[in-house]
Amino acid sequence: MNDNANVNAGGSPRVEKPYIRVDGLKKYFHTKRGMLHAVDGVSFTIQKGETLGLVGESGCGKSTLGRCLIRLLDATGGSVVLYDEKTGAETDVTKVSAGVMKELRRKVQIVFQDPYSCLNPRLSVWELIAEPLIVNGVYSGRNEMRKKVRELMSTVGLAERLENSYPHELDGGRRQRIGIARSLALSPEFIVLDEPVSALDVCIQAQILNLLNDLQKEFHYTYVFISHNLSVVRHVSDRIAVMYLGKIVELSDYRELFVKPLHPYTQALLSAIPEAKLDVKKERIILEGDVPSPIEPPECCRFAGRCRCCKDICKAETPELKEILPNHFVACHQEA
Repeated sequence: MNDNANVNAGGSPRVEKPYIRVDGLKKYFHTKRGMLHAVDGVSFTIQKGETLGLVGESGCGKSTLGRCLIRLLDATGGSVVLYDEKTGAETDVTKVSAGVMKELRRKVQIVFQDPYSCLNPRLSVWELIAEPLIVNGVYSGRNEMRKKVRELMSTVGLAERLENSYPHELDGGRRQRIGIARSLALSPEFIVLDEPVSALDVCIQAQILNLLNDLQKEFHYTYVFISHNLSVVRHVSDRIAVMYLGKIVELSDYRELFVKPLHPYTQALLSAIPEAKLDVKKERIILEGDVPSPIEPPECCRFAGRCRCCKDICKAETPELKEILPNHFVACHQEA
C-alpha cells in the first residue's frame, strides 16, 4: 500500500494524470425478463502503483466490472482510459480495435478466483506458465523459454521440482501461484485480482496476499483487488470502493472507510466483521428486506428498501456519488 502518497480532490495520489480513468462505465445483459444492469454508470480513477479494493456482496457487479476494465467483457457504455506515462498517449480500452487490444493484453492481466477451473488439466506447470509466452511469440528458443518459466516460478514461490506436475497434483495455493505466474509472464502494468484468495485456506490466503504485496513493491504493479471480505481488502488496498447492485455507494481511503463509514450499507458490512477482543462490544446491523432485482431497476436509491435511515427522497431519486469529506465520496441522500 502506498501509505505516504499525497492525495488530491479525486481521492487519489497526487500526479498529473491517473493511470486508469473510468467514466460512466455500464454493462447490461439481455435476459428474457428485461435488461439486467450489472454495472450501471460507475466512475473512478486509479493511480500508477495503487491498489483499489472493490467490495460488495455476491451479485453486486464487482467481478463484471473487473472484466470490463480489461475488456474480457465488452462494455455497454462509458469508457476505460489507460494513460501511458512514456508517450503521454491515452487509450480507451472499450473502443480500440481487436488488433490494438491484443497488444494491450500485455499490459493488462487478470487472476481468477478458482485456480483449478482456469487451468488446463492436461498441461504441466511448465506448459501452463509457458503458454502465454508461446501464444504471444515472446521467446522462440526453448532454452530461453525454460529459463523465463523457471524465473517466473521462482518469483511466485513455486519449487523447480514441480515444473512437470499437473494441476490436480497440487494444492489450491500452488495452483493459484501458477495463475499469478501466468498473469506476470508478459510483464503487465495492471492486474485485476478477482477474489484470488477466497477459495483458499486461511494460512494459504496470508501467503498469497503477502506474495501479491511483495510483487507490487518490486515491480510497481497497479491492482484492482475484488473481494467480499473487507478484512482482507483492508490489508491490501490504498483505497476501497463499496459496490451495491451495480453502483459505487462509497469510495474512500482505507483508513477513513474503517474509521468513519458514511453509507448505511458500508456501516452494515463493517458491523459484520468479528472483533478479536472479547471485551469489545460491537453493534451488529442486520439488513432486513430483499435485495432489489438488477433487472430494470427503479430510478431511486437501490438500498432504500433495506436502509434503516431511509427518507422519502430515497424512494424517489437516485443519489449521486459526491465528495462529502476530503477524498471521501458517498452516494447517499442522508449525507447530501
